[in-house]
Amino acid sequence: MLLDIDGTLSPIVANAAEAGVPEPTRQLLITIARRYALVACVSGRRASDARAMVSIGTITYVGSHGSELLNPGWTEAVLDPALAEWVPKIEAFRHRYDTTDLQRMRVRIEDKGAMLAFHWRQARDEHAARAMVDEIGRGARTAGLDVMWGRKVMEVRPPVEVDKGVGINTLLSGRHFANVLYAGDDTTDLDAFRAVRELEQEGAIDRAVCVGVRSDEGPAEIQEEADIVVEGTEGMQRLLAALSAE
Repeated sequence: MLLDIDGTLSPIVANAAEAGVPEPTRQLLITIARRYALVACVSGRRASDARAMVSIGTITYVGSHGSELLNPGWTEAVLDPALAEWVPKIEAFRHRYDTTDLQRMRVRIEDKGAMLAFHWRQARDEHAARAMVDEIGRGARTAGLDVMWGRKVMEVRPPVEVDKGVGINTLLSGRHFANVLYAGDDTTDLDAFRAVRELEQEGAIDRAVCVGVRSDEGPAEIQEEADIVVEGTEGMQRLLAALSAE
């Protein structure tokens, strides 16, 4: 069972640092972790932050959109070596764009080590904030970096293939599962949908099930490509309750 966190397990809030997994959902995950062969949270957050947020040490965390792996019992996450060499350049990019004007606009920078996320959900003027973030995106491309968009967030990444699908392939490599379920709500989760379906086609797993978590801000493709659609994090909680009762 592979699960996105923000917007799937945890409701979206104005300040991402204040997000949390509701205790009933967390208790269901604890039950499920005892019964299923593998339970992992696959998040855009750093793996260590994801573990702190979910507060379950017995499951796996795939962080920073597939670039970090934090297994149960590990004290530190392992970063994809292809990304590690880009950390100094990403840090330099942050110093260049972490300006007073950006802070005044209430655009928050999230440091993910080998990646940066620019959030404008708390901006007073979202249109002006988005325009400023667009300009940063153009600067990233000029600097030879990649840009990825999400729900009121833009991520700056190294030009290395990394997404939730890549992270899932790494996590499941060399293992066979009868059923794999992935649940998510945002654009980045579509890569995970495609990854588990490709594993099914290749025979690495017997059956893939993609769960789309519907929201007003989420992309239409989530509902279009999902096998099952649930209504928000409350719908996901009900699905987990049903799975834990089997």
